[in-house]
Amino acid sequence: MASDEDGFRAPRFDGEDVSPTTERELRGWYSTGLAAEIFAVCGVGSFAPVTLEQLARESGVLRSDGTTPCIQPKASTGERLAHVLIRAITSRDDDEDSQCIVRPFGRDMATSSFAMYTFSIAVFVQALVLISFSPVADYGTHRKRLVLMFAFTGATATAAMVLVWPQVYLLGSLFIIVAVVCLGSTFVLLNAFLPLLAARHPIVQAQSNGSIVQLPKLESTSPELKLSTQISAKGVGLGYAAAVSVQILSILLLVLLKKANFAAESTPLRFVLLLVGTFWFALTLPGALWLRNRPGPSLRISTPWSSRLPAAFQYLTFAWRSVWNTVRTATKLRQTWVFLIAWFLLSDAIATVSGTAILFARTELHMGTIAIALLSITATASGMAGAFAWPRISRRFGLETKYTILFCMIMMEIIPLYGLLGFIPFVKSWGVIGLQQAWEIYPLGFVHGFLMGGLSSYCRAFYGEIIPPGSEAAFYALMAITDKGSSAVGPAIVGAIVDALGTIRPAFGFLAVLIAMPMPLIYIIDVRRGREEASALSKHLGYDAGGITMNDYDLVDENEAGEGLLREEETT
Repeated sequence: MASDEDGFRAPRFDGEDVSPTTERELRGWYSTGLAAEIFAVCGVGSFAPVTLEQLARESGVLRSDGTTPCIQPKASTGERLAHVLIRAITSRDDDEDSQCIVRPFGRDMATSSFAMYTFSIAVFVQALVLISFSPVADYGTHRKRLVLMFAFTGATATAAMVLVWPQVYLLGSLFIIVAVVCLGSTFVLLNAFLPLLAARHPIVQAQSNGSIVQLPKLESTSPELKLSTQISAKGVGLGYAAAVSVQILSILLLVLLKKANFAAESTPLRFVLLLVGTFWFALTLPGALWLRNRPGPSLRISTPWSSRLPAAFQYLTFAWRSVWNTVRTATKLRQTWVFLIAWFLLSDAIATVSGTAILFARTELHMGTIAIALLSITATASGMAGAFAWPRISRRFGLETKYTILFCMIMMEIIPLYGLLGFIPFVKSWGVIGLQQAWEIYPLGFVHGFLMGGLSSYCRAFYGEIIPPGSEAAFYALMAITDKGSSAVGPAIVGAIVDALGTIRPAFGFLAVLIAMPMPLIYIIDVRRGREEASALSKHLGYDAGGITMNDYDLVDENEAGEGLLREEETT
């Protein structure tokens, strides 16, 4: 491969930025990621589902008669406390009758189910959005433009929750859907930057050019994978640290606002989301200044019929055809599609565990908002520790990335299995163990966070090693589509369980099975072979201009593909 005079390879296409990755650029990537992580933890993982449930509850009625409001506005503090205590000691049969429901579209729905269905819709819409934009991000300077657009839009939607009141609780659901869609899209685009930042880092470039002696490493672990794992783990750790800080500020704000005695309990929660959205917006600004464009090849959509369509429809058509071609390409890469199947199952379990735990804590253990926020802090702080600890654990025991992921998955089974202990009669008679007491959920929160600190960083770096170079945004979007496609299933199933049985606990069995299913698939993946397959396919198709191209022609026709969508864009 040709190199320039500084030892770095020459550009493969006009406009490619092959300059070395700088610390300033990495700080921009970290800042944008931690800004989004604040909403992921403080919003999605803590206050957003609680706020949605509370807004719905303030508009809901009891299932027993369908007319009595769930919350009596004129009730005194003592009366509300007595009502909570009565609910805590009544039998499970009575709980079903006293369940709070809403009727958003003429259908009875538990308020906790309302929050779960909202997130199911959000991840489904997110998958459609990812299909519609992600392939375009691999071309020109769209990657940075899109990441900033989604980040600022999501932050604004989160802050706008302060304008929602109980009578228009469906508007709050809409804002959360927009924010969740933007969150997932932001992470996809940031993940697409990761292989580029690692490949252009001076350490990797020096090893590739043989200017330094490479350290002994596992056979299947490349310098890019090692470095991207380190960058990814640091990004997760910094994101968790920022989220913990904002979570603490959120709790302080919540305590102060509760002293104001607002008529609606959802009002302090909505101001907390305003704070979260403001931090998301503000901390994205350094990324806008420091993150380099790292442009891909120029994009020109050239088909016999494209000129007759508006530009927006041309890009939309291109994106959907590109995703289809990306799926076809992934089927040629055995290690890649095996990982995607495993990720489909694992991500559904991961996404559903956190949401289920929060709603279980609120509706089954009757924990207050501050107690749930402390649970989120526990999980986030342990996640920060896990992000920094897992690389050291892997090095200490000589674990490949694959085996680190497997070990985290095995340990994740502790959470649903512990919850299922509450079904065993003699354990249930103890009144403790099996998530019968509120304090029991905190150790599980620590376990969940510590394991997620490893899974979050290792899975995205692991996947980045077995995808074709030059199509990072398209393939990370495929990973996210797989993620969100499955994540729409889990919350919906949990919501159906709650509506049918009046309790969330049976969902732990569903989660235990989901966590176990992808383990054999992860085990059989050969990352070295996957890397070779992706590189060989890229070379075979002859796409020197940044890897595999997603175009309007069949990938198998190399002559036509060479005349595809990577032509230089005409000036208008």
